[in-house]
Amino acid sequence: MEPYLAAPADLAPLLGIGADDPRLLAALAAATRRFRGQVRHPVTRATSTIDLDGSGGDVLQLPAAPVVAVGQVLVDGDPATGWRVRYAAGLLQRPGGCWPEWSRITVTYTHGHETAPDDVAEAVVDLARVLYRADPAIQQITTGSESLSYNSSVVTGATSQWTAAVEHHRLNLGDSA
Repeated sequence: MEPYLAAPADLAPLLGIGADDPRLLAALAAATRRFRGQVRHPVTRATSTIDLDGSGGDVLQLPAAPVVAVGQVLVDGDPATGWRVRYAAGLLQRPGGCWPEWSRITVTYTHGHETAPDDVAEAVVDLARVLYRADPAIQQITTGSESLSYNSSVVTGATSQWTAAVEHHRLNLGDSA
């Protein structure tokens, strides 16, 4: 899994500093962690083993997509057969059967994008730029006749660009209500 969802070289010119600046890298890491936390998956390529509850239905939603490959599926520790995957949607189906209710379904799968999508990288760069320049503990600075105020996006990262990227890449919306 990539450590950042945007390249340091994309942020550096906006700040007028080198791409290896420690504060730049820290801001980029913080923005990446915030994005991954809000969408609840790594976005970039990773392999995971997860346990899901059997639903009694024939479809299970995997918690991260797109799915690249499914290695192993177990039902209560025994290999499952007759399943198929909807890769883009992250759905695991058992046609003509069901995922037994009250069973533990263990899935080992590879998921995520090879590189962060452009909308994600742009949102992360935008937030990292703000985090680099601002101290979120400072709401307003006034010296003489000049005044500088930070808006709430410094703390929340909730620009319209950020919100659109998070909504587009967030998974399992049903459990966030």
